[in-house]
Amino acid sequence: LSGSLTFVSTIALCGIMSIGCSPSAPEQVESEAVVPVSAEPARLGDLRASIHATGTVTPAPGAELLVVAPESARIAEMPKAEGDRVATGDLLVRFEIPSASADVARQQAEVGRAEAQIENARAALTRARELFDRGVAARKEMEDADRDLADAQASHAQAQAALASAESAAGRATVRAPFSGVVVRRLHNPGDLVEATASDPVLRLVDVRRLEVTALIPIGDVARITTGAPAHLTSGVAGTLTVTSLPTAVDQNTGSVPVRLSFVNPGPAFPIGAPVQVDIEAEEHVGVVLVPATAVVREGEDTAVFVVAGDTAERRPVVLGLTDGTNTEVRSGLDAGEMIITRGHTGLPDGAAIALDAA
Repeated sequence: LSGSLTFVSTIALCGIMSIGCSPSAPEQVESEAVVPVSAEPARLGDLRASIHATGTVTPAPGAELLVVAPESARIAEMPKAEGDRVATGDLLVRFEIPSASADVARQQAEVGRAEAQIENARAALTRARELFDRGVAARKEMEDADRDLADAQASHAQAQAALASAESAAGRATVRAPFSGVVVRRLHNPGDLVEATASDPVLRLVDVRRLEVTALIPIGDVARITTGAPAHLTSGVAGTLTVTSLPTAVDQNTGSVPVRLSFVNPGPAFPIGAPVQVDIEAEEHVGVVLVPATAVVREGEDTAVFVVAGDTAERRPVVLGLTDGTNTEVRSGLDAGEMIITRGHTGLPDGAAIALDAA
């Protein structure tokens, strides 16, 4: 029994020794995956900046008429409906203003009375001169008659001025289109009683061939815009514009300033008040290093690009300049001709192994 136990122990000990003394297993080393990427060289070129803004379609100065009653009156006639086209001189609104008609009649009577006074004064002066020449009348009588004629002529002039004023007031009872356009709003109907205030308008006429865009620009970008600079709509119907005026006042609530832009081709298919997006061309940089905007990696305030360095990707911090959404200017950190990774660089670590696409 003792010999058997010794044999078993010997076998167990040899088993343990055989395990501990066996050759070591080869070390498992994980190889890094190669990332396929696309690249293109940074190039020298010209780049013009653009300022993106939100604007509103509005009538140009002088292309809009808001009809308001000259005084409290009733609408007698209003032949044009909302959406109707109007030619220059067409009747828009006729108001009933009885007081204006009565005033014209009264002033016409005053003019007639003044004309009669002139005739009487002229006849009296003629008689006074004849009597003076014959030695019958004194010089003072002739001078008095001459003064009476001058007074009558002055009264006649005053009566004519009052008549002209009354006729002008009466003429405001009839409103005709000063330009061709479209009735964009009709706020009353014949028979309505309206007040002579801007808060109670009757009709709005707009010349749709003279529309423009008023865009709000951050005050910091105003100095980058010049009068006559081209601009383009970036939403809805395409359109080309030019900057027609720069602002002289700042909106204290928004810190923005309104910039007016005119359409190059009049009559755009936009309703009044429609919001639009516009890109205004600003300053231009010539002969600068350019990379595709999609190649730029942003991490907080830091910007970088990945440069092809042999079989690896090198993360290169760069300082950027202008961008137009397609290309971006690199002011420092990169030279023209260096290969920039344009695809496959999302989430790529610095020094990662890469393989360029065959394309």
